[in-house]
Amino acid sequence: MTFKTSKQRSRELVIQALYQYLVSGGEVLQIEHQFLNQKQGKISKAFFSNLLINILKNRFLLDEIITPTISRGTEQLGPVEHAILYLGTYELKFSPEVPYKVVINESLELAKLYAAEGAYKLINASLDKLAQTLRQVELNRL
Repeated sequence: MTFKTSKQRSRELVIQALYQYLVSGGEVLQIEHQFLNQKQGKISKAFFSNLLINILKNRFLLDEIITPTISRGTEQLGPVEHAILYLGTYELKFSPEVPYKVVINESLELAKLYAAEGAYKLINASLDKLAQTLRQVELNRL
């Protein structure tokens, strides 16, 4: 078993919470509370809550950003793939302190764990395109 940082575990829980929201709806704060009370190793509660709440608050904007990078509408994505793209897109756009390569790598690891077989290719292609525009400054430094 590989060691996961509290932020990696937090991202995993964010994906699970987003999945639950996308599949069954529900009250955001109730879902947040449910996941914060799970005993699944150490997580960064503030990091988890910040991601979950802000991703859901910005989900329509995130869908607008994601749509041009995929060959179908976001409503046709599976809920796991959609959740992972939400997380990756949110971090690329709103978390400049996280290097784009880390954002993409974390998203791909989550896709390999939870998404349908081969879905990581779609996620990689989408986030790679987004990094070209959302992280242009960072890319130009390389």
